[in-house]
Amino acid sequence: MNNAGLPKKTAKLSAPPGDDIPEAMRDTPDVKRRRLSPVLLIIGLVGGGAISLLLSLSLANSPKPKPIAQSSPQPTSTDTSVSPSPQDTEEDTILGHFAYEEAPASELRPILPGSQIKLRAAAAQQFQAMVAAAQASGVVLVPISGFRSASEQQHLFFDVKKQRGQVATKRAEVSAPPGYSEHHTGYAVDIGDAQTPATNLNPNFENTAAFKWLEQNAAYYSFELSFPRNNPQGVSYEPWHWRFVGDRNSLETFYKAKNLTSPAPTPTTDASPNP
Repeated sequence: MNNAGLPKKTAKLSAPPGDDIPEAMRDTPDVKRRRLSPVLLIIGLVGGGAISLLLSLSLANSPKPKPIAQSSPQPTSTDTSVSPSPQDTEEDTILGHFAYEEAPASELRPILPGSQIKLRAAAAQQFQAMVAAAQASGVVLVPISGFRSASEQQHLFFDVKKQRGQVATKRAEVSAPPGYSEHHTGYAVDIGDAQTPATNLNPNFENTAAFKWLEQNAAYYSFELSFPRNNPQGVSYEPWHWRFVGDRNSLETFYKAKNLTSPAPTPTTDASPNP
């Protein structure tokens, strides 16, 4: 049989010229595949909705992840918000002297009957008892200076410094700047020996009977030497300067939050009033 006698539908199976994929195998839309059964469509929709609902419930009931804590940045040397160190929070000092507030005038009493020199009531009472005890031993204690205001200290520091041509650091060895004197507290007193007045406000006071008696007995009346030799504040040795520490307020005034680390200078013979 020749080609002319072939059935026509057999000739349609051959690929057109230049096309290697037969027409029956080409990727063309399959109309039959898109015609899904309505029952299958409903089942698919219902099943997909159920799955979505289950996933939503599962996510809602699952524990929520905890937020990751953000670590605070460590302060650097240029961070101005850094908390001050303990050294920065210590009480202010100037030239080795601590700042002190003035005692209220209502709390001051004459150090001895009829005296113009005053101390706080508790300190004055104990000083009088100490003077009486010393006198019973043949020693006469004389108060030279007690409470001093900041204006009085202004004269003792700046005016005397100018008169003597002293630099501030040298003057501070024997007298505190105003606002920084123990005498402001009403607890400090300068003591002399009535029998040797030449030693008043002088390191030689340590050779007097009055000083020797104080060394042995002042603690019984709650008085202590403020500036012994080599004291950590760096103030010159002052055997005449004593302070009262016989109640809570006086103890806190002189000892609370005070870390003294300054080196001490060599003694001086300057006879000016002490801090």
